[in-house]
Amino acid sequence: MAAKNFVVGCFDDEAVLFPAVKKVRAAGYKIHDVYTPFPVHGLDHAMGLRETSLHTAGFIYGITGTTTALSFMSWVFTTDWPLNIGGKPHFPLPAFIPITFELTVLFSAIGMVYTFCYLCQLAPGVKKHVFHPRQTDDKFVMAIEVTGKSNAEEIKSFLASVGAQEINEQRAETGWWYGRFDKDDTLINERVTPLNA
Repeated sequence: MAAKNFVVGCFDDEAVLFPAVKKVRAAGYKIHDVYTPFPVHGLDHAMGLRETSLHTAGFIYGITGTTTALSFMSWVFTTDWPLNIGGKPHFPLPAFIPITFELTVLFSAIGMVYTFCYLCQLAPGVKKHVFHPRQTDDKFVMAIEVTGKSNAEEIKSFLASVGAQEINEQRAETGWWYGRFDKDDTLINERVTPLNA
């Protein structure tokens, strides 16, 4: 993983953050991510994020569960171990519906949990860089990647103009790694320059 430079701006209110995100995108800066203590309605659209495909994955997992249930019960009752139970047919579809429903829900739920954890890089032992210690407490934090087309000082002054209360520059790994938060702190090189109030 390559370390990248970021300019991090902290906001006290989502009413200031929301228009700031739009202005930062309109100015052409690359937003790495925005961290909020609670969901902000419409922020994903303001950041230009596409709609999640998690519901499509859930449908695929559900169809897999339905197919698995019907295929297995059909094979058991018609081929592997056909039984004559009171003259009932070997393929009693109405009797299969409860089990089919349960397996559909089970496959969807488990599959979507694992897919969500994979997409969000959540797992025991996974460590990601924390841009601000209060980013999920009471601060709204916007991390802007410093690219070849942008300048850190220019981004800092722009963030100050759109209402950021604290601005700093950090160098951090963009991905995730296995480790503990109280170890391997040498991986993070942080240069903090608080905004003068």
